Amino acid sequence: MLKYLGGLLLLGALAITTLAAQAVPSAPRGYLEVAVTYNPMQSNTVGSNDFWTQGGSVQLEGHFWRGLGVVADVAGMHTSKISHSGVGLDMVTATFGPRYTWLCAHHKVLIFGQGLLGEANGFNSVFPGKSGATTDADSLAGLAGGGMSFNLSRRIYLRAVEADWLRTQLPNGTTGVQNNLRLGAGVVFRFGSE
Repeated sequence: MLKYLGGLLLLGALAITTLAAQAVPSAPRGYLEVAVTYNPMQSNTVGSNDFWTQGGSVQLEGHFWRGLGVVADVAGMHTSKISHSGVGLDMVTATFGPRYTWLCAHHKVLIFGQGLLGEANGFNSVFPGKSGATTDADSLAGLAGGGMSFNLSRRIYLRAVEADWLRTQLPNGTTGVQNNLRLGAGVVFRFGSE
């Protein structure tokens, strides 16, 4: 199910971006945002081998032209038990890429879509390989999705929802691919011009 959900999230982000590009209002230029979010994440390695991790992220976003900006996302996730294996997992991802933000409803609601690339670092786990198992591994990470924030004050927004498909390729003894549904909610602080 996660492989289909990732595709739907990507299509949703593209649809939001297309609709937002046609809308009249766009996010103001020249500001910086820092978001701190709580992120539960459902991971799927093969078949029904699903498990949940808990963690958080920090996002740093700079807007430079209309609704276009660049965002860096660093997230840390943890579970003490992957499915029925009894093996835990800690993972840190660092991704970077473009984000389009649409400002609507009299500057009260921000809707965004993004596509980011970077690296995933897994540790405190077991990663099988050709020359034996290791306790840590690195892989490419791709993140696509979007979310919505509500204005609480001039400089503070509530990140009500964020939903992202995160694809990693850490060794797992089968396909070496993980499809993750990362959810998020938190607080956004805005600095700079309005």
